[in-house]
This record gives sequence, C-alpha cells and structure tokens, in this order.
Amino acid sequence: MFGANLRQLAQQYPSISELSRRLGINRTQLNRYLTGESFPRPDILDRICSFFDVDARILLDPVDQLATKGQILQGPELADFLGAGITRLTDDFFPSGLYRFVRRSFVRQDRYVQGLVYVFRRDGVTYVRGYEARAAMLYQGLPVNARSREFRGLVTSQDDGVAFLIARRGSVTATFNYLTKVPTMEGHFWSGYLARTTHESDHGDRVARMLYEYLGQDTAAVLRAARTAGFLAEQALTQFERRLLNPGRQFR
Repeated sequence: MFGANLRQLAQQYPSISELSRRLGINRTQLNRYLTGESFPRPDILDRICSFFDVDARILLDPVDQLATKGQILQGPELADFLGAGITRLTDDFFPSGLYRFVRRSFVRQDRYVQGLVYVFRRDGVTYVRGYEARAAMLYQGLPVNARSREFRGLVTSQDDGVAFLIARRGSVTATFNYLTKVPTMEGHFWSGYLARTTHESDHGDRVARMLYEYLGQDTAAVLRAARTAGFLAEQALTQFERRLLNPGRQFR
C-alpha cells in the first residue's frame, strides 16, 4: 500500500530524479520505496509525510482516503459541495487586499461599526483576517488585546457573490457573511449581510446588512479607514452607504 500511495503522490512531479532531489532521498532507495521492496525508517517516513502533507496512515490506507492538512473542505467528502466554491474563487472576481467594512452594531443599535479586513490567498484558498473594533469590545467589558480581538475566516464563491465563515480564536463566536458586487463604475463595493451564531433575543439582532469597500493598496484610504474604525453615528454615513445599508428598512 505504501508503494502504491507513493507512486500516486509522485505523479505530480515531472520525474523521479526531481522528486528524489526535493525529498533529499537517494534515487535508488526511493525507487525501492516506490516498488514496495522496502519501507523507510521512521525519520525518512516523517520527511515523506511532511513533504506530501499526509500522515503515517500512508502505510496502510489508500492515499485518496487520507484527510490531509488544510484539505477538509476539498477532501473526498466535501469537494463536490463546498470545495468547488473554494477553488472557483479567483482574484479577478474577489481580489486580495484590504477592505473597509460598515455594518450596524449588534451591541449598540444606534451606532454602526466600521473596520478593516485583509483578504489573502494561500495554496489556492482564500482567507479573511481582521480585528473586532476596540470600542465594541470595551462596551461589552471584553479584553481589547489583539489576540482576543482577532478573527479569521474562509471565503468561498457563490453563484452571484461570495460567502465567508468567520470565527474568533478558539471558535468562541462565529458569523456567516454573504456579499454581492454592487454595480458601479469602479466596482469597488460589495453589499450583503452578516448573521451571527447566537440565540434569539429581544435585546439585539442576529442579522445586519453589511457593506465592503475594496481599498487595495490605496494607502491614504487605508489610513483614513483605520483612523475612523469603531462606532459611527448614522449621520456619519455617506448617502451612498445609507442607500445600501437602508437603515429604515427591516432586514428580510
């Protein structure tokens, strides 16, 4: 089984010589592993597993059944369902870079929250990273250090937009976010909503409209958004933002 798995994994490389060089394993010895004539020592096995991002079950189970690191949504169980949206999302459609977001606050109904998030790609997957507003954390009596405020998430494409699943460290809270591109000349705006994972309450909403503005590498715009991050009064919103966020209309 190990030899069969190794042969399958080796197919992504142009030659056995190239794979041997990258692994730092003698070609003759690597060929013996590939043909099943011998098995690697524990330290060599660890090197092979780390290189291909698999675990020691490569000795016993078919490689297609192994759950590799970072491949849960693109593994055999979910690839045709959630994985397709991850691989389909391109930088042209939803570009990497900094975004400014605005949404109604969940803790202060008379205020909006503005902040920055960073969208980036790694190994074909799109991620989002940001920090909860210090003012909102202070208002709730929560720690305001960077570790406590940080959130991260995964971005996937939909038929006409993008969806995020975001959580704070330790998955203590999570939100589902959905955005579609606003038809403007610049194409820098996305609008949609955010839904948080919490029980129903008479004292606060669980869903709010949200606006994203792509800032890219515009340093002046990024600094301006960073300086004004936190709570905003409705009067501070531009006419364009008020039209998209629609403060007087109930969310449906």
